[in-house]
Amino acid sequence: MLSLKWLTRAKSPFLHPLAAVLINPAARTTTTGFLFSSAAPVVTPNSVNLQSKDVSASFKDWFRSGKNPLFDDIFRILAMYKDDSESKSVDSALGKLGLRLNERFVLDVLSYGKDVLTRLKFFDWAGRQPGFGHTRATFIAIFKILSREKLMSLILDFLDDFSRQRYISRTRFHDVLVMGYAVAGKPHVALQVFARMRFSGLDLNDLVYHVLLNSLVEEGLFDVAETILKQIRLRGFENEVTHSITVKSFCRQKRLEEAESYVQRLMRDGHYLNGYIVGTLVDAFFDNGKAEKALELVDEFRVIGKKRDLEVVYGISVRGLVRCGRLDDALEFLKTKNLSEGFVPDVFKCNQLIFKLLKENMLQDVYDLLMEMKEDGVLPDKVTMDAALCFLCKAGMVDAAVDLYNSRAEFGLEPSGMAYNYLVSTLCQEGRTDEAYNVMKSSVDQGYSSSKATFSILADALCRDGKLDKVKEVVFLALERNIVLRDSSYKNFISALCKARRVEDGYLILQDINKRVKNAPKQAFFRLIQGFNVIEKGDIAARLVMELQEKGHTPNQKLLQAVVYCICESHNPEQRFYQLLRMQLSRFGPSWDIFNCFIDGAGHALKPLLARSVYELMRKNGILPNLDSDILMLQSYLRSCRISDAIIFFNEVKSRQITQQKFHNAMVAGLCKAKKPAIAWDFVCKMRRDTKLVPSLECYELLLQSFCRDQDYIMAVKALNDMEGAGYRISTFSGNALIWHSCKGKELYDAWTSVRNSSDEMSGFLLGQLIGIFSECVRTDLSIEKIEDLLAKCFPLDIFTYNLILQRLSMTDIDAACKLFNRIRIRGYEPNRWTYDILVRGLFKHGRTAEAEKQVDEMFHQGFS
Repeated sequence: MLSLKWLTRAKSPFLHPLAAVLINPAARTTTTGFLFSSAAPVVTPNSVNLQSKDVSASFKDWFRSGKNPLFDDIFRILAMYKDDSESKSVDSALGKLGLRLNERFVLDVLSYGKDVLTRLKFFDWAGRQPGFGHTRATFIAIFKILSREKLMSLILDFLDDFSRQRYISRTRFHDVLVMGYAVAGKPHVALQVFARMRFSGLDLNDLVYHVLLNSLVEEGLFDVAETILKQIRLRGFENEVTHSITVKSFCRQKRLEEAESYVQRLMRDGHYLNGYIVGTLVDAFFDNGKAEKALELVDEFRVIGKKRDLEVVYGISVRGLVRCGRLDDALEFLKTKNLSEGFVPDVFKCNQLIFKLLKENMLQDVYDLLMEMKEDGVLPDKVTMDAALCFLCKAGMVDAAVDLYNSRAEFGLEPSGMAYNYLVSTLCQEGRTDEAYNVMKSSVDQGYSSSKATFSILADALCRDGKLDKVKEVVFLALERNIVLRDSSYKNFISALCKARRVEDGYLILQDINKRVKNAPKQAFFRLIQGFNVIEKGDIAARLVMELQEKGHTPNQKLLQAVVYCICESHNPEQRFYQLLRMQLSRFGPSWDIFNCFIDGAGHALKPLLARSVYELMRKNGILPNLDSDILMLQSYLRSCRISDAIIFFNEVKSRQITQQKFHNAMVAGLCKAKKPAIAWDFVCKMRRDTKLVPSLECYELLLQSFCRDQDYIMAVKALNDMEGAGYRISTFSGNALIWHSCKGKELYDAWTSVRNSSDEMSGFLLGQLIGIFSECVRTDLSIEKIEDLLAKCFPLDIFTYNLILQRLSMTDIDAACKLFNRIRIRGYEPNRWTYDILVRGLFKHGRTAEAEKQVDEMFHQGFS
């Protein structure tokens, strides 16, 4: 840990409240898919507001400390005039500032600026001013700025224009060219210029020799670098810079032992070792997994090194420890060197360590380091602001982060794309989608392109809030930048538009996505097809199906059936129906799946003639209908209540193939659903008698349900008897149906007693007694718990069974009903809407209004109405 000396400093007003928040590690949560995880401290709203205000104020004071009003005026003026033709206006405006140009002032201005082009404009303006000429230091400074930003083309353009500038006579022309091409990563061109110089009898000075040597090493031209090194030594230019580049060359070639021997020899011979010589070797040790050896060299150098050189080596050591993932060691190193030698790392090393700590969610350590930076006078930069914003978001202090972000113009620091991304995602997590949207727009205006994940998170959050127009803007902002959102984001957006009955908007948006994205997400197609099905526009749904298939996706059978059904529901559907069928056959060839899908769709749309035409078309295409085809065709007749056609078709199929139980079951189930239980019963009897086939349990359940619905309880009991005779136990569905109808009156009990006899098995006897109890034909003093146990012996109970018991109790004994309601949960069942409805009505009926209203509130809380 770093020293905690800041705890006693009164000038940091927010330290104690924030520290109390950060120390609670249990408050940290993780957000998947981001560089850092988010923290949500458990604090009261009042304390959050207080902390946010104090924290943001303290950070803003720190960031303002790096401001220079004069330098701000210079860059403001330069930014105002963007056209080269306005140079006179620039000269006039800057002239009013009364600037006194010298090398130190120009270097300070160049290092202060953030925008590369504006700094280049200042460099150009300064070179044209009477009484000032650019020095080698200012040339090196501008070259470094351009190379650091990877703007090599600008360096080359600058060098091409160099000969036309007025201040050329005040500098060594060839020196600047060699130095410029070397810094621009063009050492071959620099060598050509150097060769022309030597041919003309000219030579480089010591500085340019070293710039050229360094460029050759950077480009890996070690043989040529060795030649230049010999020239440097011959001319007596060898110094600590030469030693530093030599060590770098050894390290780049992985010749670490030679590099170490070279440094040790320099130490023995009493040469001055600057921090960069030792630091280069230390850095190489860290890069090659030799951290302990690097730290040993640091300790050895500490004895002979000067303070400024030690600080360079210490900074490289901190960076190396961070890169190796040894964050605790890096913090301990900082603490030790800070306490013993007053070492303060530069802002770059601090930023690097902070981001590693943030990634590991070590918030307390991040906070300590930020405070050390502030108290030790480290001037923050743009990266520090990124770190501060991410830190505040992770610490759950979103208000402070937003306040700091909104004040960015005061200290001239614009967050990077990464900070924008993190702030947007955190605001979305907090439900502050409008603010997140504004931050996103601001980042786009600044030229940053948010990540795919951030665009997707913002789109999803806005979608959840129903802000569909803003989602549309986010989607198109992403598409304009060739960013493809997650498939789920497109799906959610299209789904939300469909739910809002804006299906046409969804269609237009998907078409635009198709133009810009090579592989549009199939889930978005699926949702849109479903949307057009809902609004009964089957022609557009069919068109989307074909587009989807052209992109190489295959719609599932359920979706295709829905489209076919929707087409069949439209006016004069035959043309569209056959057009879609032909498209499917031409694309995939004749198959059972395609034909069955269209038979099923037409059957659900109550178009049995259309279904039959497809059924016959199968034969014409050389495909014999399979069992599924027969069942679907049978069901299409039964759904349309064309019973005679269904029977004819049943007999037709039965005559040409071996009868299968599944086909018989479909006939019985279909007749029951067509409200023809008597005919269905006849088929059951024929199955049992003629074919020795046993109907499925579902057939018996549907028969029982149909007879009960028609109040033909005699036949219902007979169906139950036959079900048990076939070897089936009484199912939950059948048991619930009998209990439900017994609550309606005594007719079921009368039928039971007339059909069932005393020789029935015990479960049947118990069920008869329970039917009598629920129909109030049998008096009993059994407790409700005992009745539960008896029911459980007859058939497996479910929440529907408990609702039946609860309904009976709520009319007579509301206290027992309340106890049963609680016991339902204890036994592992979740009350549904009907459960709550029964209890609430019972409580109101018995005048217990307060309890009823409490249950209503809980009901709403559970999502029921």
